[in-house]
Amino acid sequence: MKFAFSTLGVPGLPLPQVLRLAVAHGYHGVELRAHPEEPVHPGLSPNERTEAAAAFKAAGVEVLGLAGYARVAAPGSDEPVIEEIRALAGLARDLGAPFVRVFPGGADGQSPDEADAVAARRLAVAAEFAADLGVRVLLETHDSHRTGADATRVLGLVGHRQVGALWDVMHTWLGGEQPQETYAALAPYLGYVQVKDIASADDTTPLALGAGVLPLAECVEVLARHEWDGWLCWEYEKRWYEAAQPLEGLLDAGRAHLGQLLNDSA
Repeated sequence: MKFAFSTLGVPGLPLPQVLRLAVAHGYHGVELRAHPEEPVHPGLSPNERTEAAAAFKAAGVEVLGLAGYARVAAPGSDEPVIEEIRALAGLARDLGAPFVRVFPGGADGQSPDEADAVAARRLAVAAEFAADLGVRVLLETHDSHRTGADATRVLGLVGHRQVGALWDVMHTWLGGEQPQETYAALAPYLGYVQVKDIASADDTTPLALGAGVLPLAECVEVLARHEWDGWLCWEYEKRWYEAAQPLEGLLDAGRAHLGQLLNDSA
């Protein structure tokens, strides 16, 4: 497995500094939060995209994916959501990123069947242009579709290899799903895995990996047992928790912890 971290943990940090952190602390890739607050987002010009891709190549770091904010199950017109994904997928193509992240985003008052159908309809459209761009759209286990079982209801309806799943280990745990259950549900669709740690279900302030209650060892063991060889991406949610420790001082220990979990599961 390869290790990455998300720029959600270093909000607004210029790209050269992000890449220096990845190189200095031994991370193979970076997940880019694709938001106007950040250096990399769909509003970049063609020249800016070329420069960003060249910076990653020069540093020897991979762009794991672009974490977007399209909400595929949200009520309303399909077209704005589809266009948001299209813009994200185009940026991913230009940067050489294999994945883009979308959220479920179903609303209170929507029935599960309705939310599933809306999400599947939009993702089926996105699958076609994602295939043309060589990008895979990943539905994150999050909000209205927190568990692997929730996500696979949508993914089964889509039935296209360019649409898959992003396993956020916090949300599946909060949804009461065990790692083996999540893996069994998501295995046919799994793009990569977001790891993190928190103190409790009531306190989701980000912690150093291994310092909280999330079942990271069990998650890695399940993945290793099934010979999964994809990415583990540390999504440290510093952007939403200003009082959290700076990620920069935790990166070495985080990589070491993930390495130890892999060794223990071998």
